[in-house]
Amino acid sequence: MNGLEKRFELRARGTNVPREVLAGVTTFLTMVYIVVVNPIILSQAGVPFQQVFMATILATVIGTLWMGLFANYPIAIAPGMGMNAYFAFAVAGSAGVPYDVAFGAVFVAGVLFLLLSLTRFREALIRAIPDNLKHGITAGIGLFIAFIGLRLSGIVTKHPENLVTLGDLRAPATALALGGLLVTAVLFVLRVPGALFFGMVFTGAVAYGLGMLRFDDGFVSVPSMPEWLVFESPWQAVFDVVQHGLYAVVFSFLLVTLFDTTGTMIAVAEQAGLLKNGTMPRVQHALLADSVATTVGAMLGTSPTSAYIESSTGVAAGGRTGLTAVVVAALFILSAFFAPAVSAVAGLAAITAPALIVVGSLMLQSLRHIRWDRFEEAFPAFLIALTMPLTSSIATGIALGFIAHPLLMLFSGRGRTVHPLLWLFAALFLVQLLFLPHV
Repeated sequence: MNGLEKRFELRARGTNVPREVLAGVTTFLTMVYIVVVNPIILSQAGVPFQQVFMATILATVIGTLWMGLFANYPIAIAPGMGMNAYFAFAVAGSAGVPYDVAFGAVFVAGVLFLLLSLTRFREALIRAIPDNLKHGITAGIGLFIAFIGLRLSGIVTKHPENLVTLGDLRAPATALALGGLLVTAVLFVLRVPGALFFGMVFTGAVAYGLGMLRFDDGFVSVPSMPEWLVFESPWQAVFDVVQHGLYAVVFSFLLVTLFDTTGTMIAVAEQAGLLKNGTMPRVQHALLADSVATTVGAMLGTSPTSAYIESSTGVAAGGRTGLTAVVVAALFILSAFFAPAVSAVAGLAAITAPALIVVGSLMLQSLRHIRWDRFEEAFPAFLIALTMPLTSSIATGIALGFIAHPLLMLFSGRGRTVHPLLWLFAALFLVQLLFLPHV
């Protein structure tokens, strides 16, 4: 106990070991759904399920342990929702990019994020992007993954003239998804910790009772290590990015991960009372936790990682130190032994689709921070949020918003308030949209 006290400064932060363990369990229950959802989403791009399952766990463990041991924050790291859908349905989906090449793009973005984490340029980059664009990106990703959840569940289906329409709500899988969505929403209203996870448990139990879910391979097995490098080599990853013109994809992975992680970490640290004079101590190690996890995760076979806002549930339960994160990592290691059960669940999208829809709705909360009374600020954010789901491309949404914002600010007489880097981004995105392949 003395060693834990010294390592994590438990007494100085007004906490103790039992409280930190409880906080870690709480955070784990609220985010363990990613072990099920992430392999399901990435398998849509042809990535082997078992590869993604273990890569998800290992990337989560690496990032969360780094966060706990070196940054000493009660924040968990795992593959981010939205980025996994973008990877599967846009980059390696409709664009036809092989998934090993797409993982190469994630790797390049992770290395760039790693370099940014070691320099002060990260602060300049964060300051360069106005808040309205950041909020628009978050909302757009939310709409994107919610639409995917509606589509996978059968609630929404394609239409030859209107593009999409209401699906057959009497279909067994669709009805099951609707029931799961209702239960999950009620659990959220009742503020039940781990509402997403328990919503999936309920839906799975109903599916099992109806014979729609079977565990022919059992529940538990000895985990097998994934292939260490899903692409040929780091240098080949860089070459593939250039060859396929994936510059906007790399930039999108980098930008969203950087802003999402930074915003989440600051929010959770503020909730825990760990900010000092408005700044976050040991922010470099906190960013390194995510950048290292993203880089290693790309090698193993998963999409970019991010700090999880679900960490706030652990903070609400009393978590104040990195010991909470260490407990979360330990529980994810244990989850590696349940691959057969997760694989069975993966065969029925109705179980996980409600989680995508609910998470998407939660991400729309960022829209309340946009100044809707100022058109030059509101329209670029609206453009981002609208075009991401309609084009199935986070990169395209970001590009259109980044081009529109400085132009509208210029004509509104506020052009001098635009950071020079934003003008550079706008020019690069314009070239990308007009002359280079994009996804």
